Amino acid sequence: MKIREYLKLARSFNSFLTGISPVMGAIAMGMFDLWHLTLLFLIGFFGHTYGFVINDIFDYEIDKHNEELKDRPLISGTISMKKAWLFAIFAVAMSFIIAIYLAYTTQRYFSLVILVLSAATITFYDKISKKLPLMDIFDSLAVFFLILYGVTTVTNNLSDITLLAWIVCILGAVQVFFMQVIPGGLKDIKNDYEKGAKTVAVKMGVRVTEGGLLQVPFGYKTLAYLIQITDIGLVLLPFIIIFKDFSKFYYIIWVLLGITGFLMLFISHRFLNMKYFERNKMRKLLGSHFSINFALVPIMLMALNPWTILIVFFPPIGFILSNLVLHGTLLQPKTM
Repeated sequence: MKIREYLKLARSFNSFLTGISPVMGAIAMGMFDLWHLTLLFLIGFFGHTYGFVINDIFDYEIDKHNEELKDRPLISGTISMKKAWLFAIFAVAMSFIIAIYLAYTTQRYFSLVILVLSAATITFYDKISKKLPLMDIFDSLAVFFLILYGVTTVTNNLSDITLLAWIVCILGAVQVFFMQVIPGGLKDIKNDYEKGAKTVAVKMGVRVTEGGLLQVPFGYKTLAYLIQITDIGLVLLPFIIIFKDFSKFYYIIWVLLGITGFLMLFISHRFLNMKYFERNKMRKLLGSHFSINFALVPIMLMALNPWTILIVFFPPIGFILSNLVLHGTLLQPKTM
């Protein structure tokens, strides 16, 4: 029972997504050694746990007033604040122990500096995320560094990092920025506005009016679509400036990217135009969007190795299994 509560606190429903982040960086550099990639996944997984646990710790005073977050262990009281801190310390320690082992076996110690930057940035973000607007940039930067960490486990020399690897780092940052500013801002808007949180959604005028009507201004919708168009454009960019040798296999990749991009925009349209604020319905839509949005990069990296398509299935499988075990649902993590 207690293990389930710690998994809830760690937000295990999207831990596979963060865990894959440094893996994508290494693959973009041509690394396909399974043991190396597994270690990177574990480093990302424990880093994810650390980031979300301290997020709950720092946001406790705001979140405790939100009835819809009562299933979170700190709010329900199933895990104490002291034990949450110990869990966070354990998670970050595990991440760095594995990272030190990987650095020792590869003799690439510079990567540890990048991992420290990622951990420091996510800590800073969690501390100030709801105190100032547009602080989501630091969450995005933390993921940028996490992907770059995966890159630097393959090469110590920054000048040797490929253009494709830099694009993958930027893509990860853009995708996280979108998830935090748009879906994240929408799902928490009611409580954030009432408690005076200074998020982008609050500052741009998103409101839940009397009767539960959801008011989403045109400017906020425009921002959402612009970020996603940028995301799709960056995914297509390597086929214009990097992958010079045309392959018929690219047709398959382009079709998959087209379908994924369409689904991503369609789901965005759904939650941006919801008439009423229904958090459970929004959870379902956001859960689907997380996995679809993430799939763009592995599909694009199929140009390097077709087997990267298998990575597409990791986040949704982890998401569904976590929800079934911890919450008894498919697409509605109650701690989201």
